[in-house]
Amino acid sequence: MTSEVYQKGKRAKAASYVLNIKTTCEKNDALTKIAEQLLIDQDMIISENLKDLANGKDKGMPTSTLDRIMLNKERITAMADAIHLLVKLNDPVGTTLEHIEKDNGLLIEKRMVPIGVIGMIYEARPNVTVDAATLSLKTGNAVLLRGSSSAKFSNIALVSSIHRALEKTSIPVDAVQLIEDTSRDTAKELFHLKEYLDVLIPRGGKALIDLVVREASVPVLETGAGNCHIYVDQTADYIKAENICRNAKTQRPSVCNAAESLLIHPEWFSEHGTQLLNALHEAGVTIVGDATVCQAVDFAQPATEEDFATEYLDLKISVKIVENVYEAIEHINQYGTNHSEAIVTEDQLVADTFLNSVDAAAVYHNASTRFTDGFEFGYGAEIGISTQKLHARGPMGLPALTSTKYFIHGNGQIRE
Repeated sequence: MTSEVYQKGKRAKAASYVLNIKTTCEKNDALTKIAEQLLIDQDMIISENLKDLANGKDKGMPTSTLDRIMLNKERITAMADAIHLLVKLNDPVGTTLEHIEKDNGLLIEKRMVPIGVIGMIYEARPNVTVDAATLSLKTGNAVLLRGSSSAKFSNIALVSSIHRALEKTSIPVDAVQLIEDTSRDTAKELFHLKEYLDVLIPRGGKALIDLVVREASVPVLETGAGNCHIYVDQTADYIKAENICRNAKTQRPSVCNAAESLLIHPEWFSEHGTQLLNALHEAGVTIVGDATVCQAVDFAQPATEEDFATEYLDLKISVKIVENVYEAIEHINQYGTNHSEAIVTEDQLVADTFLNSVDAAAVYHNASTRFTDGFEFGYGAEIGISTQKLHARGPMGLPALTSTKYFIHGNGQIRE
């Protein structure tokens, strides 16, 4: 008997060929109906989500993980709003990138086209189910979803709602598939489903992403973990520094664009450091730091080498005193994950040095790392944040889910 992964992959591939010829109007109609259906089904979705939360609490999952799993009316409404924004965005499919007219009369056009079938393997976050499905549909792609056991009931409920919406449209229901078996076997099978998958996108913690990159034979579009840093330079304005650090660490600590490490210039630290650390401590942040930090405040704990490389996804931050911007850059390039990095400074030359030298998908001057997000960048929902350098980098919206194809028109030309 063929497996669930194989069967649903095959159906998704067949649906992708149908999607190739769907118009923007047809795709937008499907998205609008999905947004409406999610609101109609929100009580059912929340009820199923409560099962996941109960299971998570029974297993002793941390609060940060439960927060990523949790769905309520506000979050479901936000999903629907993001889909409506997606409807308003330009459809990149069919856009001509190059137009070449040869001397022999050949007309060559390079256009953006759907990738085909996108595989998504992700942890905890049921919102990814909706983001991946709607972004894929907008770009004419089918999607094969494989979430984690921690959000199994939520994901099934969300895909059921999406299917109910698609039944009212010209878009095939098979365009959105969910692998309900969350065992390791299905993940391994997905890694090698080259017959039906065109790309595999992992979204979750570092362990999952590293596993997919290492094991998959399907092409991988890597979304990275977020060990994000803030460097507070000598000329930093204190109010800006405190507001940025508090926001980047505490506004939503369980997400990949939250700050995990704080680097501070020694002169600035001697004048403002204790005040900043107290402000973070009062906000509930656990601080681990180097010897200077631990001597300055009694609530700081000694940081280990591992701490500086850790994505906490919680109210915890590592703090280190660095001599200058160059040491900050060196530290970030050693321990960072190429995601989002920020500098707080009033010196434009120092800022430019930092922005140009740090190896990351998004770099900030006097702003919080929390803005690295498809919605904030105007892309609507995002498929993930790429930390690699080929094909796509940073928040991946609609263009990142397209490939290219050459369309050549002739009138009987042959090559001599």
